[in-house]
Amino acid sequence: MSISYKNEVKHSLQPSQHPYLNGPWTPNFTEYSATEMEVIGEIPKDIDGVYIRNTENPVQQPIGHYHPFDGDGMLHSMVFKDGKAEYRNRFVRTKGFEAEQQAGEAIWAGIANNPNKSKQPGWGAQGHVKDSSSTDVVVHAGKILTTFWQCGDGYRLDPLTLEQHGAESWTPPQGISAHPKVDERTGEMLFFNYSKEPPYQHYGVVNRDNELVHYTAIPLPGPRLPHDMAFSENYSILVDMPLFWDPDLLKTNKHRAKFYPDMPTRFGIVPRYGSAEEVVWFEASATYVLHWMNAYEEGDEIILDGYFQDNPDPEPVAGVPPVVGKMMANIAVSSFQSKLHRWRFNLKTGEVKEQRLDDRALEFGTFNQEYAGRKSRYLYSLWGEPDWFLFSGIVKHDLESGESWSLPFGEQRFGSEAPFAPRIDAKDEDDGYLVSFVTDMKLDRSECVLIDAKDIEAGPVCRIILPHRICSGTHATWADGAKIRSYQK
Repeated sequence: MSISYKNEVKHSLQPSQHPYLNGPWTPNFTEYSATEMEVIGEIPKDIDGVYIRNTENPVQQPIGHYHPFDGDGMLHSMVFKDGKAEYRNRFVRTKGFEAEQQAGEAIWAGIANNPNKSKQPGWGAQGHVKDSSSTDVVVHAGKILTTFWQCGDGYRLDPLTLEQHGAESWTPPQGISAHPKVDERTGEMLFFNYSKEPPYQHYGVVNRDNELVHYTAIPLPGPRLPHDMAFSENYSILVDMPLFWDPDLLKTNKHRAKFYPDMPTRFGIVPRYGSAEEVVWFEASATYVLHWMNAYEEGDEIILDGYFQDNPDPEPVAGVPPVVGKMMANIAVSSFQSKLHRWRFNLKTGEVKEQRLDDRALEFGTFNQEYAGRKSRYLYSLWGEPDWFLFSGIVKHDLESGESWSLPFGEQRFGSEAPFAPRIDAKDEDDGYLVSFVTDMKLDRSECVLIDAKDIEAGPVCRIILPHRICSGTHATWADGAKIRSYQK
């Protein structure tokens, strides 16, 4: 292994028995650049691009209760070209991260704490937390964009070197939520945000040159907690779901989410460059959905796939203090029981049809992004470790035939969201690889794995051993090398 860069970041975090500061969630404080790593198998030569995963990785001793979604953003990346690979990891130097580095301690309390515990005003829909930019990551207009789930600044980095470019200049006052969507065919990026102030939600479009070209209010009845959006060729899909902060508690500045099963899930479908007056609202079964998959148009209908939660307000995980158990249950796929589901919206009649596609508890799906917004056949979901925000294996769905295939990561091996990376000159929708970081607790190490998407049951075609065991994380993306280089000319 050849390490060309190694830097330890100042930290005040102390050893803890907290379940999300231990084991596969043990934070990292060292940044690396590495090549010539040990490879089990052979790195294919027909892959060109970069896999990037975001991580919630706390640096400072927390103020009050720690929630894993409070952690500082750290990117882990693997660049592939000509049968070689380069690994890097870097903290996202957000305004909050830099302020706490200078102070040498935490300034902002996390999402599970009284706002008065924060030493300075903060960011996000709650208004008092740190914008850690640790939730999502996409590549748009040749640069990485990282985002925070409760809305904040977007942060730009170079996708090949992880060089920092700072906060995005066009960010609206209400911020950017996690899960902006990049349309690979047009180069546009679609995004939304939400807040506690009317109209409670906005939607925007950024063009292929990274210019904000459309921004409009999408009014909601009150403060809501949408987490994701979707798009088809001509429309964007926004949501108003019946899980949101209890309005009575919110009057006292307490942020406690509550599920309202008697309220419908509402879908707002708007033309890509449409305004509030053009939104068509549809009502469907009450649920909460963290992540939507693809959407496409078929005749008068828009078809949307996502993960319908059968139990959006789960009982606390047993065997730990109730406040910890409730936090664990709220982020465990096995607890909230998210199932692959399909919605069909008829734009002419207003009818909504729903269909369960898989009865297993699954989440964090991916698909070939070259097909985003138009009909796709294959989807790749993860299943979770019982009671934990950890992922134990991959399921490939054939949405046309109904077949599926599974690949467990192995005993005490936990993977990351696994985006699809097309082969160079790919001939089919599933002609490529799934890429993931896997942490092996028995061997005390982490690997980057490449899996042939056409035959996931065969297991990884190669495993690249990282220079350190990395902390478990959240969302990941794949970006094509040729597209990145076209923006760097």
